[in-house]
Amino acid sequence: MGIDLCITHRYNFIIMETLRKFLNSLSREQQVAYAKRCNTSIGYLRKAITMHPKMDGALCLRLEQESRGQVKKQDLRPDIWPELVK
Repeated sequence: MGIDLCITHRYNFIIMETLRKFLNSLSREQQVAYAKRCNTSIGYLRKAITMHPKMDGALCLRLEQESRGQVKKQDLRPDIWPELVK
């Protein structure tokens, strides 16, 4: 059970890495504006990066659109878009 938990945690970390890097490339004001355009908050996005919840597919799509493809929906939810995962 412990090994499975470690593997799951590592997998979830990798999934959220794209979002973390994108947010870190923005100023605080840009992060807040990005989150607002995605109908969420920067607090929720930061929590998602650390807590690894399964984000809603519609949110993943907005995150991709508003980042102009820098954040990929299939990176955030590969279970919804498996055909796009490389």
